[in-house]
Amino acid sequence: MALIVQKYGGTSVGSIERIKNVARRIIATKHQGNQVIAVLSAMAGETDRLLKLAEQLEFDPEKINEREMDVLVSTGEQVSIALMSMAIETVGEKACSFLGHQIQILTDDEYTQARIERIDPERIHKALYDGYIVVIAGFQGIDKEGNITTLGRGGSDTSAVAIATTMKADLCEIYTDVDGIYTTDPNICHQARKLAKISYDEMLELASQGAKVLQIRSVEFAKKYGIPLHVRSSFSADEGTIVCQEDKSMEKAVVSGVAANKNEAKITIHGIPDRPGIAATIFSSIADRGIVVDMIIQNISEEGLTDLTFTVPKDNYQYSLSIINDICRQIGGKNVLGDEKIAKVSIVGIGMRTHANVASRMFSALARENINIMMISTSEIKVSCVIAEKYTELAVRVLHDEFQLDKDPDYKE
Repeated sequence: MALIVQKYGGTSVGSIERIKNVARRIIATKHQGNQVIAVLSAMAGETDRLLKLAEQLEFDPEKINEREMDVLVSTGEQVSIALMSMAIETVGEKACSFLGHQIQILTDDEYTQARIERIDPERIHKALYDGYIVVIAGFQGIDKEGNITTLGRGGSDTSAVAIATTMKADLCEIYTDVDGIYTTDPNICHQARKLAKISYDEMLELASQGAKVLQIRSVEFAKKYGIPLHVRSSFSADEGTIVCQEDKSMEKAVVSGVAANKNEAKITIHGIPDRPGIAATIFSSIADRGIVVDMIIQNISEEGLTDLTFTVPKDNYQYSLSIINDICRQIGGKNVLGDEKIAKVSIVGIGMRTHANVASRMFSALARENINIMMISTSEIKVSCVIAEKYTELAVRVLHDEFQLDKDPDYKE
């Protein structure tokens, strides 16, 4: 008897009719001889509705009580798991729902962005042994003091993978409103092709570069513990995409996917002293505020001076700009310039490790369309370029075509 963890997102449980459909899918999985744990998000739009209620209190964002915010937004999942358990029972199967604190999903105390540290499997084991379908609230847990915590946007994916790891599940299925992982966003490029399989490392790179199908931390968890993920649509019976350890067949494709991220902004500090400790001063001031810096470029501008350019999430742009202007004055820099109208396009593929001309092909393809490259970063299986935001969709289509991602590398004419 296999143990399968199934995670259903907000769109999948967004109405009573959809909850009934998911209940039938869960029951069908059990009738195939499996034990089933279902991990649910809040119904679509519910978390945003709760956040808007809090906003009506007109609190100062700098003084937000994150503990109470977690108590508030965690209630969305309570509704969906109760309705799902009731829907399953109307069909004649036994189901029981659990909130994070009821099964001891223990996290650190970073409210709104908590990380799972441990899960107590005892109550889940007992419910499964007694023949129940177990329905668990995703996105939430408790800290060592018993306070409710939440895992951040997309946290239900992480909940599902962590539960699958704890329970030593045979498979973790992630049901969404798309039917798998594509070579790029099908809304941008109609030739995008669904991948049958993708490695953890490729999925991590795509997710970090803007692909939104899976949350990064869930893929990190799955990779660490070797849990295969099956990304599927809750609205069809089609096979989706398996995210797993890489194998030799995956290297046939030099590039597996193209991702784009418009949530980027660029900041440049001109004429700062070129001496040890300056970069540390600048970036520690950003890091201390919890802001993540992505790409960094340093150029020597004139004798004894240097220019430093880096990118931050667009959401943090104005805050970062004010911090950097203060730092610039303190260290004797000339001036600070910012640009919000940028985007990052990336190509990803484990086949890059053994091919030398991938980056040059990317740069040439963009140049043919007169798309200027402002910044470049690379890793073993990724090349990213910062470009003007207005060229994002064109760049994605051009790169998808350059690397012939519409064609299956296993297909031979």
